[in-house]
Amino acid sequence: MKIRMLAVALLAAPALALAQAEPKDGAKPAAKPAAKPAAKAEAVATVNGVAVPRARMDLMMQQQAARGAPDNDQTRAMVRDELVNREIVAQEAQRAGMAKTPEVLTQLDLARQEILVSAYIRDWVRKHPITDDDVQKEYDRAKAQSGDKEYKARHILLETEDQAKGMIAELKKGGKFDELATKNSKDNGTKDRGGDLDWNLPSVFDPQFADVMVKLEKGKYTETPVRTRFGFHVIQLDDVRQVKFPALTEVRPRIQQQLVQHKVEGLVRELRAKAKIE
Repeated sequence: MKIRMLAVALLAAPALALAQAEPKDGAKPAAKPAAKPAAKAEAVATVNGVAVPRARMDLMMQQQAARGAPDNDQTRAMVRDELVNREIVAQEAQRAGMAKTPEVLTQLDLARQEILVSAYIRDWVRKHPITDDDVQKEYDRAKAQSGDKEYKARHILLETEDQAKGMIAELKKGGKFDELATKNSKDNGTKDRGGDLDWNLPSVFDPQFADVMVKLEKGKYTETPVRTRFGFHVIQLDDVRQVKFPALTEVRPRIQQQLVQHKVEGLVRELRAKAKIE
């Protein structure tokens, strides 16, 4: 089960400003209290008396930075304008009663849940980091599994063993492999290419297929059908070449991402096992 890391949503927390009472009977209005520096620092704008918290600006700037945007005056001005526009439209939505509609309430509930899930997963991953040793072990495992050769093969996929034996008989009579594949193969992805599977590592294929393929001589085909979960195959090996496995530095980020994903999937499976689901 894949768990997608959820995007962090902006939390709206407008603070209503208190209005000053009008003085009566010509009385001298009370002096306005000086604004607290901390309060000013917490807002980047006010819209109809409602403060736009700096926390929203900070979070949105983090999101922009993650997309590669620079932290400069231009980006901050753009983000501030966007936050002001959102506040204006949000206030109109409130006045229109949108916040009380069943659909919006459900969406808000889902957004809250996504934020909680994302926050928990990020915190859990931070407390259970992927180590250099983890990355090295996965790299070594993948390298050993892939081997140092890749193979260019083609195949004819049939539904029954007898059909596969019939194809082998046709080949022995001088039939051309690509023509027989185009006419008879059940693999719609390769039949129009004469059964060509292109260059691949053995690990790409089902073990039964790969085990037979790597033992073939170039230009030879299997003389007995090869059974996999897809059906019965006749395989021909066209060529073999050495392949250079990428250096660890090239694939480290991808390995780390995959290992984090596997850890999160394991976490969810563990939590599901403990949960009472009816």
